[in-house]
Amino acid sequence: MALSREQIAMRIAQELKDGFYVNLGIGIPTLVANYVPDGIEVMLQSENGLLGMGPFPTEETIDADMINAGKQTVTAATGASIFSSAESFAMIRGGHVDLTVLGAFEVDVHGNIASWMIPGKLIKGMGGAMDLVAGADNIIVCMTHASKHGESKLLPACTLPLTGAGCIKKVVTDLAYLEIEDGCFVLKERAPGVTVEEIIEKTAGNLIVPDYVPEMTFA
Repeated sequence: MALSREQIAMRIAQELKDGFYVNLGIGIPTLVANYVPDGIEVMLQSENGLLGMGPFPTEETIDADMINAGKQTVTAATGASIFSSAESFAMIRGGHVDLTVLGAFEVDVHGNIASWMIPGKLIKGMGGAMDLVAGADNIIVCMTHASKHGESKLLPACTLPLTGAGCIKKVVTDLAYLEIEDGCFVLKERAPGVTVEEIIEKTAGNLIVPDYVPEMTFA
């Protein structure tokens, strides 16, 4: 069974480490803030100028002036800092973000990512994605494995305009967790109830399948 948006975020949250500075992109990535594992502290950074985002607010804690880069209302964690977007991008471009989580339209076997433009469609735009993929060594992409028409988003080569080249190493989809190595997707984990055969069928790029592929866990 394919993962929900929340389960994708839960799986990505397992990659967080104590003391990390983390940037969460628009969409599914923002949900990661709700699933930071117990016992660790991370500082969530937003390119509009907030370091120290907390979980999404309840009706009692909502503040319309406290937003993330996607214009969603957020909370501020203890010790949070608010500053200009210029300072925020200096942090990103200077390589001071330990982990970046981004959505994407396509990823290919060379680690290229297309996330900002589909010709003929109205898309929100680039945002900070191009700076984030250039300034971070540790990037996780999250997206559906295939389009609503069943077309794979994990490709031999991206067909859409690139956001970044050769920068992606990890991908979490609604079907699997994969890593990119030597021009191939390597299947590391599969969603509970999802078969290896389904993942193979929906992966257009070259895919390496180990003899044993464990199911994801969310404990």
